[in-house]
Amino acid sequence: MDRTMKIEFAWKDETHLLHLPEMDATHREFVDLLLRAQRAPDGELAQCLDSLLDHTRAHFKHESGMMSACGLSSRAEHEAEHQRILGELGRMRARAEGSRTAFVRAYLVEAVPDWFRTHLATMDSDLAAKYRQAFP
Repeated sequence: MDRTMKIEFAWKDETHLLHLPEMDATHREFVDLLLRAQRAPDGELAQCLDSLLDHTRAHFKHESGMMSACGLSSRAEHEAEHQRILGELGRMRARAEGSRTAFVRAYLVEAVPDWFRTHLATMDSDLAAKYRQAFP
């Protein structure tokens, strides 16, 4: 993949906001860290993925607490999706360390933004609605 390729993915309030300030701030940070990893030179890619993984673990832990607090019925499915993504990010981190960056970059530019948009529009929007309903 050509690293000079224009990266189209960016935070957009009109499509990404869930109107829960803490959740929105966490999602914005995720997008910022993803963009940083997408743009990182090869020698910094593994370190950027470490930051993305650390953030994502904390992000998902916080969402699990929200799911528990509001009694989200789809919690098991939502958490399984979180574990799947953490596993993929961990494998990409290992590949970056092994200098197999082309595959990692394709994953970061194509797969992660697609996953994020879908996850946000489905599972996270459901969580946000249930949370607002439980805690108006």
